[in-house]
Amino acid sequence: MSSSAPVDGTAARSVLELEQIMAPALASRHARVRGFLHRLASRPPQVLLMEGGTVDERAAMALYWAALLNCTVDGGKGVRPCLACTACAQMIACHHRDMFFLDGREESIKIDDVRAVRGVLGEPPRGGGQRMVILCEAQSLGVEAANALLKSLEEPRPGTSFVLLAPQRERLLPTLVSRSWVLTLAWPSAETVPVDPDVVEWGEALAEFARTGTGWFQRTSAKGALDNSVAQRVVVMMQRTLAAAITGAAEAGAPSLLRLLAAQDALTHRRLDEVLAECQESLVFNVNPALVLDWLATRLALLCALRR
Repeated sequence: MSSSAPVDGTAARSVLELEQIMAPALASRHARVRGFLHRLASRPPQVLLMEGGTVDERAAMALYWAALLNCTVDGGKGVRPCLACTACAQMIACHHRDMFFLDGREESIKIDDVRAVRGVLGEPPRGGGQRMVILCEAQSLGVEAANALLKSLEEPRPGTSFVLLAPQRERLLPTLVSRSWVLTLAWPSAETVPVDPDVVEWGEALAEFARTGTGWFQRTSAKGALDNSVAQRVVVMMQRTLAAAITGAAEAGAPSLLRLLAAQDALTHRRLDEVLAECQESLVFNVNPALVLDWLATRLALLCALRR
């Protein structure tokens, strides 16, 4: 797909699909980050860690970086990345022969996945740009996989760029963070992550359980009421509400939960943040979602009780 070639119906649909994939990275609130990536492009770090933003924004920004380092448009004749040349399109679609995209959004990144990448790292990139190794939601790396990745990072690989994506750098092993150039995307807001109406009632139930100790276990034990996807959305809603309580920002959903969290002190906020991080990791590793949310509700109730 060339930026100068005629666009037929099939190509137009492909261009539209690529634009949809890249849209989260092209939002105006990430202009600062894109500018920083352009400054880094002349001498790209071997390991770039992107934190902040949403899951989709982090993934899109990593693909933007991959396109930037591999775009074939002459920098003096056009804006890079053009997002339309063959190299850009293949990188964005994760179909480029120098692209390795390890996706930890739905399950853990296994050691076999890392080993498969390590097997080609001794070879030069097959194209004219950078080989890209993107670990999406790198906090889902298993211990063995993380150690295998560390071995690769200890040996500089010319022509290879690693990108680690995570909600916060603290979710990764300190040894991984210490080897990375950290770039922070704009943090999510109520405008960028709309409230999920399906989980608002879960937030209200959490607040009620924290106050009274009743009603929660009947909800999580009800047949068909809960699966991994619902549990993940509840945890994300809780994280957003906690952020709103700390910053004083308005939150459209679960007002009782917001009032409850706003009444807690800074130490309780930090402990709740740690609890939520553990819940996310447990769900990535497919721990029973009812057990995860029961533990979350119990910890919330205990921490709030300490403030009474």
